[in-house]
Amino acid sequence: MHPRGTLRRRVALVVAALAALLGGCSRPGPAPGASAAGGALPKVRFKTDWYPQAEHGGFYQAVARGFYRESGIDVDIVPGGPGVPVSQIVLSGQVDLAMGRSDDMIAWVSKGLPFVVVGVYMERDPQAILVHEESPVRTFADLNNRTVMGVAGSNWIDYIKLHYHIDFRLIPSNFGIAQFMADKDFIQQCFVTNEPYFVRKNGGHPRTLLMSDSGFNPYRVIYTTQRYLREHPAEVRAFVAASLRGWDDFMNGDPSPAKALISKANENMPGEFMDYSIKALRDYHIVAGRADLGERPGLMTRRRMQEQVDDLLQLKLIPELLPVDKFVRFDFMPPDLQSGAH
Repeated sequence: MHPRGTLRRRVALVVAALAALLGGCSRPGPAPGASAAGGALPKVRFKTDWYPQAEHGGFYQAVARGFYRESGIDVDIVPGGPGVPVSQIVLSGQVDLAMGRSDDMIAWVSKGLPFVVVGVYMERDPQAILVHEESPVRTFADLNNRTVMGVAGSNWIDYIKLHYHIDFRLIPSNFGIAQFMADKDFIQQCFVTNEPYFVRKNGGHPRTLLMSDSGFNPYRVIYTTQRYLREHPAEVRAFVAASLRGWDDFMNGDPSPAKALISKANENMPGEFMDYSIKALRDYHIVAGRADLGERPGLMTRRRMQEQVDDLLQLKLIPELLPVDKFVRFDFMPPDLQSGAH
């Protein structure tokens, strides 16, 4: 799982490329469980943000264990990769749903794009700051006057500088660890599920500061277009429920069915690495959230979404306050989660 462009750049690219597609492009189909031609279940195409990996494990688990089919839908997982414009692919109708970040959704909808969040699959964002164990950087405030390798223009940079009243020099990320391994004082952006594994494999002793602990705390979400949601509400509801069931089974049961599918689809994803990522997802409460903060798997709340809108407005990443109901549908969460949405 890797950073894939900045919020400002992603918004500009999506708006520019998709202005002609605002009407959406969707295909009508039967409700889940209804017989299509030949008795087939209705097809749902789900786009991921990267190559198959453990961070997608719950979705692959739902395929492998038959949870989607039990819910009345036939799901194809369509992998992403470097430079793949996932949001453009969703809006063009080539796929039906996709994964993303809630702050991206807010920014895109503020520009008039018809995306809507229908579910959450990670309560916390796995992005982090990577330092060596002996580094004097213990808090985000300790980044003051230092040099950090990261993705220029990333919204967490603006937030941390403003929130902690600090400044630091940014050098563009090359998405590798060579500089980090060569310099005990080096600091870089990472994912807690990824780069620390390779640092340890190369003899290093890394430590991380999870971005979500900084106060800037986007969800990892499932989203679609307003048009697809309007025309296929039953499929969307079934997909969200079965996906959350898949994530629960992947994180709390035997993840080997998903791991087998991921390995088959991505030969560069060894079991040892996936096990590390799964442990990090668990240790950092990425999927489940923190119970002491009222978080639980799959729960998204109006309060937290509003806080993200407020943050993006303060950072001048959106032009004005955006009503939460303009980009979120809370009623597509399973019923047991809807009562906690407020």
